[in-house]
Amino acid sequence: MTTPPDLVPGTRDRRRREPTSVLFACTLNRVRSPMAEALAKRVVGTRVFIDSVGVRPEAQSGEDEVDPFLAEVLDEIGLDPVRHKPKSFDQLEDASFDLVISLSPEAHHQAMELTRTMDCEVEYWPMPDPTAVEGTRDMRLDAYRQLRDMLMKRIHERLAPKPLGSL
Repeated sequence: MTTPPDLVPGTRDRRRREPTSVLFACTLNRVRSPMAEALAKRVVGTRVFIDSVGVRPEAQSGEDEVDPFLAEVLDEIGLDPVRHKPKSFDQLEDASFDLVISLSPEAHHQAMELTRTMDCEVEYWPMPDPTAVEGTRDMRLDAYRQLRDMLMKRIHERLAPKPLGSL
């Protein structure tokens, strides 16, 4: 038996709805979730509210600045993350989202806790952490580019406007 196209494994109510607000979550809100936020805003424009958070709010010296590799790979496609300031789930002004997309195991656990009493879909998109890649500058940039491209593909599949008449 095949799974109907409107069923999404790992979501709370398993029905795919067109969200009006989306929250991307990762561990520190420094690379994966802000990258997803910037990419999603490009794809959906202003028709969907997009935000991002991290599980851990602690900021160490210099961590309030945008990751330079993140800035570079977004700049390559004409996006500028300069205004992004990392924040945690606790710092959300409004936790009312239609869809929470978690990008790390820790964030997925926190997202499930946040939404257990809410009518909200939660999707887990496990994404590699490019900050864990060691090597030359080019090797590290390639890891960020791979993440960017993986996120863009998933965002288009899930959030891009559908043509009229398509299911």
